[in-house]
Amino acid sequence: MQQEIRFCTASDGARIAWARHGSGPPLVRTSNWLTHLEYDWESPVWRHWLLGLGERNTVVRYDDRGCGLSDRDPPELSLGRWVADLEAVIDAAGLDRFTLFGLSGGSMTAVAYAARHPERVERLVIYGGYARGRARRDEKQRRRLDALVSAVAAGWTDPDPAFRRLFTMQFLPEGTAEQMAWYDELQRRTIEPETAIKLLLARSATDVTQLASRVEVEALVAHATGDRVVPFEEGRDLAGRLPHARLLPLASINHVLLADEPAWPHFLTNLRAFVGAVEPPAAPVDISAREVDVLELVAAGLDNEAIAERLFISVRTVERHLSNTYAKLGVSGKSARAAAAAHYVYAVTRAGEIG
Repeated sequence: MQQEIRFCTASDGARIAWARHGSGPPLVRTSNWLTHLEYDWESPVWRHWLLGLGERNTVVRYDDRGCGLSDRDPPELSLGRWVADLEAVIDAAGLDRFTLFGLSGGSMTAVAYAARHPERVERLVIYGGYARGRARRDEKQRRRLDALVSAVAAGWTDPDPAFRRLFTMQFLPEGTAEQMAWYDELQRRTIEPETAIKLLLARSATDVTQLASRVEVEALVAHATGDRVVPFEEGRDLAGRLPHARLLPLASINHVLLADEPAWPHFLTNLRAFVGAVEPPAAPVDISAREVDVLELVAAGLDNEAIAERLFISVRTVERHLSNTYAKLGVSGKSARAAAAAHYVYAVTRAGEIG
């Protein structure tokens, strides 16, 4: 499985790095603390997430402004800017409707986007998320924020990872020595200390409690019961504020689920069931070669305009091919596009197994 890395420009001129990998209906993952599109692929912490999500979905993800391959000195860090960056990535990827996945600090961006664009989001998945940052919680959480800021200021770039290890031990309390060392290095490599402090303070001051009540789509809110970064109560609070949410408690103390713990396959199974695996038709469906070309691009997450441009045909012709395909598959309504994309992925997979 390979990824394709590209760049887009946000509305204020910041350059945002984004990537696409996998196959199937599109899933957009908002950026979180901290990512690096290239370095994450080498990761004993994140690689199983990327592979697991990409097995059945076309995954679009990006590095936050100030992080990874995106511009390192962003002019502004705020919820409005994070949502605008997400909008820019989605436009660059040519996506129409998709599952939106907010992980950790990216959960607030996902909630705000889903509230603003109900016509684009099919489903909302939240993992390790919250509706209010540390500064909006109790005094204990505010003291911890002060300690984290002090740790970044004191030794973020030191060769000795002692100060970065403060973060690592909270994110991966059950991590191996290799995993902890990798996460120590990820933080140093991904963001400058000044930007890390700005990001901590900006995320901690953000509150989407009011926006959450305006989210119209079905939501799955998964949270580790022993999470040491975001207390389980914050995930439960967010689930209670989303009108159509189901809470999925996970038996773990890791903020980032590890590949060898039971909570990981349990989460992945529930996520896949929630996103919706479409049953293939009982009998083969006679779909033309051109309709297959269109379905391939639908499965990659492209919208009708992008498909038309790629295939050198009109948007109306794309719509006609899709209408014919929907009729042959016996699907309709808002789920028709996802069902058709899932059929394409299933057919390609079966062809590979048989061949």
